[in-house]
Amino acid sequence: MEENKFKSGDTVYTKVNPDVKLTVRRYIKRTYYCRFAGQPEKKELALFQRELVGG
Repeated sequence: MEENKFKSGDTVYTKVNPDVKLTVRRYIKRTYYCRFAGQPEKKELALFQRELVGG
C-alpha cells in the first residue's frame, strides 16, 4: 500500500463533503493537514487518507 498518496499543494476533497475544495499543506505520520482553498482564515483540517478523494 502506498504510504503517501497526496503531495503538498495537491487539491483534495473529503468523502463526506465533496463540494469543499481543500489543499494539502503537509503530511506527517499518516495524517494530512489540509487548508480550505481560497479561505486562509479558516482553521485547517487534519485528515486520514481514507477520508480523502483526489481532485
